[in-house]
Amino acid sequence: MKDAGKKQRGLAEALQNDFLVGAAVNSRTIVSQSALLQQHYNSLTAENEMKFESLHPKEHLYTFEQADRIAGFARENGMKLRGHTLVWHNQTPEWVFEDGNGGLAGRDLLLARMKSHIETVVQRYKDTIYCWDVVNEAVTDAGEETLRPSKWLNGIGEDYIEQAFRFAHEADPNALLFYNDYNECNPGKREKIYSLVKSLLENGAPVHGIGLQAHWNLFDPSMDLIREAIERYASLGFKLQVTEMDVSMFAFDDRRTDLAAPSAEMMRLQEERYKQFFELFREYKEVLTSVTFWGAADDYTWLDHFPVRGRKNWPLLFDTEQRPKEVVKEIIGQ
Repeated sequence: MKDAGKKQRGLAEALQNDFLVGAAVNSRTIVSQSALLQQHYNSLTAENEMKFESLHPKEHLYTFEQADRIAGFARENGMKLRGHTLVWHNQTPEWVFEDGNGGLAGRDLLLARMKSHIETVVQRYKDTIYCWDVVNEAVTDAGEETLRPSKWLNGIGEDYIEQAFRFAHEADPNALLFYNDYNECNPGKREKIYSLVKSLLENGAPVHGIGLQAHWNLFDPSMDLIREAIERYASLGFKLQVTEMDVSMFAFDDRRTDLAAPSAEMMRLQEERYKQFFELFREYKEVLTSVTFWGAADDYTWLDHFPVRGRKNWPLLFDTEQRPKEVVKEIIGQ
């Protein structure tokens, strides 16, 4: 790695009295970004390595090698580790939903497979992972329905979410369990997420918090909407975490591919947004216990080529050389 400003106080150290500062990593970036991660972050999340298809590609086969490496890196460096994710409509292999005879798995078989998977994974990492995103992105973005159509919903029914939380709690009673979603500040979806989690709590499900993914951009959502979402979720009486944060240089409907680097105006807007976000996060530090970025530096981000193929993005606090952007100094207070 390039020198990341060794004399500068790290983000995690500067914010240690406010909340954890995390980054999503993979088996490559724990090597290529190792020094940066150790200097600035005290919490990690596996980007893909702990998802169902990565850990459990076949019914009787678990592949823990890459996830174990990330867990080992966290332990060796005294970092917290978030588990991501146990139940999701994406990145779940087809065998889970099949009965082995050319038909679909029924409710009982699906529940048994969910329980077995959650028990095996959660218990393996119970000494390292302190919290899990138990169910990811189960809420629809539009329309009247609350729950997104999925094979979990079709095969088990609406209580599949509650069942997942109960299985996770049985597997590790000490783990904090989160419901995690994106577009969490959109008022329509915010109310669906709020209603879902409220109903889980009313049913006695062991839910301990909501994960706000915070895949935001230079223009959306507004600070007012973010504040309203935090207030609404916190009114349920438990902790919140920002779980997958980045600040894209492009609005979602912007399809430009002509930029080799962000413009000065883009950099100015991003800096202003990050300053506002962290002022707000600190204001709510009593309920916000962790802020995790979906990546550590701009040399690797999932937003490269998404949603526009062939386009680079620069959404994180550290640039493509893993150097801190100007706003980092302001957040740290130097």
